[in-house]
Amino acid sequence: MPAVVAYKPSRPEPAGEMERSGTILRGRTFEPVEGTLHVEDGEIVAIEERAVDADRILCPAFVNAHTHLGDSIAKGAGEGLSLEELVAPPDGLKHRLLRAAEHDDLVEGMRRSLRYMQAGGTAACIDFREGGVEGVEALQAAARGLAIEPTILGRDTTDVLEIADGFGASGAADADFGAERAATRDADGIFAIHAGEVRESDIDPALALDPDFLVHMVHATEEHLRRVADEDVPVVVCPRSNLVTDVGLPPVEALSDATDVALGTDNVFLNAPSMFREMATTAKHFELPSAAVLAMATYRGAELIGSDAGVLEPGRPATLVALDADSHNLAGARDPVRAIVRRASHADVEEVLL
Repeated sequence: MPAVVAYKPSRPEPAGEMERSGTILRGRTFEPVEGTLHVEDGEIVAIEERAVDADRILCPAFVNAHTHLGDSIAKGAGEGLSLEELVAPPDGLKHRLLRAAEHDDLVEGMRRSLRYMQAGGTAACIDFREGGVEGVEALQAAARGLAIEPTILGRDTTDVLEIADGFGASGAADADFGAERAATRDADGIFAIHAGEVRESDIDPALALDPDFLVHMVHATEEHLRRVADEDVPVVVCPRSNLVTDVGLPPVEALSDATDVALGTDNVFLNAPSMFREMATTAKHFELPSAAVLAMATYRGAELIGSDAGVLEPGRPATLVALDADSHNLAGARDPVRAIVRRASHADVEEVLL
């Protein structure tokens, strides 16, 4: 397992200066430059361009912009079921399994998924956490002591807003979330909602709630694209999940032209929460530059939670993943950005700085 160096605001270490050398994917365009990245107290203070003897690629750490970590208790469950049979509240398979789960098993399952993401270079995730207040507290317990930081969007009751980072709504076809939206605004939290995953009819009602971002948008029409552009609403897409549930694929190219798009891995019981796999799937199903896909996996997700992470440049947090450019998988790669997006995996990770 790769080393993980954690920067915690409440702790002084690692104090003083540190540096990492290799091919640095600099700035929002991920320009590959050979050199040394200088860090002080968890912040990048300089990028020194120079020849270095290091077979490493230094990439911004990832942000998984949509997860359901509670599903970690039932990986691979539900083969052959439709999306509604799998996840529709209140009696989809997922919800029945969550109700039946022991608290300690739920916490341990989520903690394992968090550790898996952390080891693969994910600095943060945005989780739709079922189970009301107890569900939020369970994820907080699972994340305790880890470097990865989950942004927790509670569900089921507005009471979650007392301890969560916001509210994650299932979809406008399931209920009228007007009260939840108002309460989230009063709490200065994040309000996000699934939209257009199975059909287009719940997209306009979701947009009417003035969400901070939408999730899925598989069935977005041209009119919906105009609305998200005019109203400046970001979108999180989860292509692997959509493929598993056979609902179709979102129009990622058109969405990217209309608004900011981030990547998420969705339900853990459907797919491993690997941003490497999500990037590779996205790159191979859509006509997007590799740098655009990497942006979706890094700073686009970070921006949804008001974070400056996801970009390697002075003044930004030193959250990064160092990959072995001389691994059996990556040796000989001509384009480091394309290599990370299309072929890299957890096995290529040398070190994670969060």
